[in-house]
Amino acid sequence: MIQVLFVHGMGRSPLSAWPLLRQLRKQGIKTSTFSYFVSSQSSEMIQFRLAKRIRDIANQGEYVLIGHSLGGVLIRSALANMDDKVRLPERLFLLGSPVRTSRLAMFFQRYWLFRLLTKDCGKLLATSERMQAIPASHCPTTAIVGVKGINGKNSPFKSELNDGVVSLSEVSADWMTEQIQLPVMHSFLPSSRQVSNLIIKKLGLLS
Repeated sequence: MIQVLFVHGMGRSPLSAWPLLRQLRKQGIKTSTFSYFVSSQSSEMIQFRLAKRIRDIANQGEYVLIGHSLGGVLIRSALANMDDKVRLPERLFLLGSPVRTSRLAMFFQRYWLFRLLTKDCGKLLATSERMQAIPASHCPTTAIVGVKGINGKNSPFKSELNDGVVSLSEVSADWMTEQIQLPVMHSFLPSSRQVSNLIIKKLGLLS
């Protein structure tokens, strides 16, 4: 049986994916979550803990990883720093997860409250060199991206498709196996029935 590990986004908790994980469990899929706190843990600390958790799951057999926003960034970092002998996931799902610098993170870095609350992880998302240093994933990767954000002259994304937090270009890369666009806002990707139905369909193809 395939196991699923979900990693939440910045400022969220594992509860953000409760609807998704509930649907997966209804299909008989074993699920688990990984939690972290950006205000008290550096990205390196979180990645170290996450890598250990992934190794433990990999030793049990086939598994799938789902990362929302920063969660996907942390997953890719953890996978890149693990021993080659560790079994790779059958598939990685990235839900609105940036693969390059986040323009909103760059903008909010100028404000002390954002820096206080997000610490090193906020800097990670806003620093081009650090984001570029995270390599492509070496397993089949499905990027599920929202495109329901507002466009226009008052939008930080102007005319570019976005989910309200990240733009289409910020979540796109040629190494991804596939990218699927859905009319969903960033924060609601883990709880969207459209997303859960899509993931369940993809997991069915793996079984």
